[in-house]
Amino acid sequence: MTRWALFAAVLVSGACGPAAPVDPVMGEDACAHCRMTIVSRATAAQIARAGEEPVFFDDLGCLRDYLQRQPVPGEVAIYVTDHRSGAWIDARTARYTKSGTATPMASGLLAHVDEASRDADPEAVRGTRISSREVLALPERITP
Repeated sequence: MTRWALFAAVLVSGACGPAAPVDPVMGEDACAHCRMTIVSRATAAQIARAGEEPVFFDDLGCLRDYLQRQPVPGEVAIYVTDHRSGAWIDARTARYTKSGTATPMASGLLAHVDEASRDADPEAVRGTRISSREVLALPERITP
């Protein structure tokens, strides 16, 4: 009986809190803010919560605008794509650049996992570094 109780507790605890990132279906999934179809992973973002469908964005500017208008519970994970590598990374620790790069909604915002990735990205090198607070507009309680 104890094993079943432990198993049930693990299932319940796994149903709450952050979830791992999920790849959007390119050309099918839509941005939660602008409703455009996501066509590029290079500027995509998502809000993930265990047990729920992810909320996708096609541009970091859309993520920023959505977060300014929507309350975000502390147990969600926010992921952005490293513009250079294409890997999903934690939005709260990412390095951001305002660049002249064409992005789906013309924000020009790019994310990178660290300074080395940003410095290796030719589209970010001449951009202006900006803080995660400027991009994410998150309340004090869930910022890094």
